[in-house]
Amino acid sequence: MSNDIRIKKGLDIKLKGKAEKAIEKAIVSNFYTIRPEDFHNVIPKLIAKEGSKLKAGEPVFYDKSNEAVKFASPVSGEIIEIARGEKRKIVAIKIQADREQTYHDNCEIDVDTASSEEIKSQLLASGCWPFIKQRPYDVIANPDIAPKSIFVSAYASEPLAADMDYVLQGKETELQAAVTALGKLTKGTVHVSVEKNSNSPLAGLSGTTLHKVSGPHPSGNVGTQINKIDPVNKGEVVWTVNPQDLIIIGELLLTGKFNAERIIALAGSSIKKPRYFVTKIGSEVATMIYDYGIEKEANVRIISGNILSGKQIHPDGYLDYYSNTITVIPEGDDYEFLGWTTPIFNKVSVSRALTFSWMLPKKKFNLDTNTNGERRAFVTTGTYEEVFPLDIYPMQILKSCMYKDLDEMEALGMYEVAPEDFALTEFVCVSKQPHQEIIRKGLDLMLKEIG
Repeated sequence: MSNDIRIKKGLDIKLKGKAEKAIEKAIVSNFYTIRPEDFHNVIPKLIAKEGSKLKAGEPVFYDKSNEAVKFASPVSGEIIEIARGEKRKIVAIKIQADREQTYHDNCEIDVDTASSEEIKSQLLASGCWPFIKQRPYDVIANPDIAPKSIFVSAYASEPLAADMDYVLQGKETELQAAVTALGKLTKGTVHVSVEKNSNSPLAGLSGTTLHKVSGPHPSGNVGTQINKIDPVNKGEVVWTVNPQDLIIIGELLLTGKFNAERIIALAGSSIKKPRYFVTKIGSEVATMIYDYGIEKEANVRIISGNILSGKQIHPDGYLDYYSNTITVIPEGDDYEFLGWTTPIFNKVSVSRALTFSWMLPKKKFNLDTNTNGERRAFVTTGTYEEVFPLDIYPMQILKSCMYKDLDEMEALGMYEVAPEDFALTEFVCVSKQPHQEIIRKGLDLMLKEIG
């Protein structure tokens, strides 16, 4: 049985450069990097030192606040550098990969007969636990608190996002093993959401409640689905897992091997041949973007993740731990003659004042990173509510985060939001305020003060 969810508020941003459904093997990366900043609110404590030899799946560090949560190496090789920042903070752990990969043996588990404690112990020891995140606070899940439900969204509605139905093909066995195991870690339901009328490999899994989602972005955001299906109230916890991370978890349980392989979409209007690549977590993005992507001197912005909520990286950067998309678009560092005073035909806008994208619903745009204005005071326009489908007041919750009123943040529904839920309101903001940064700081304050 499935339940239909129709989202009416939102905005589909149609951009040029969507990855065509063709998969290439990325050039094997010589170096892989794990960045602790990918794991929000984690203070890393090293297990391995510089010069240590590792197998793929062998723990590299653990979380200082919870020693049971370990973080594994995506490849076998040698740690050649531990980069540190201020106060000796660990910034990056760089691993030189072996030519022949060897894997740490975690032992396989029969997910049908294993207990919840056995499954939890296996996920913690193997380094798979960081793939499980929680609301509230959008951080790695606390293994000591059982969730009331678990959510998996297999519908990526962001512009230029990887097609989940395509990248999950042929992985039904691993997906089933993962959701069966996760189902034993909650007394509630494992909710799986797919695009309506799609042929998702997740749609046929047993032990889940299936939801068919339609509507504009952010209908595919797991936060939107939580809000419509099982909202998070004070004292409650829900877990979320990305579909490709389910494959890693499922393969670990079935074979005992931590296989950090990932199919990523290389997309964007600055890419010559947008397509999919098979690579691994933490790989060098240069192994993909130069042969099939951009000229070395091109004035572009490279984003690890989707175009609305991803992180900017340098051409010599690395794929972050949770991303399945690399987006490359023109850098918007030029200025337009007469600016906003001229009619605009080549940009997306929810306003109809001298803009005409609303008349061209099927047109694909070539947008750059220019914000077309500088940061200024919040202006009450009602624009946010047009693209924000959650039953929350976006302007009010943003302001409560800015003046750090914890009671008001609680009352307005801060427990169920994450920064990505405010990516669209940031895109349409006439005040050019950094909504995602504001929400992240608000969540950090709540985590520190309330826990």
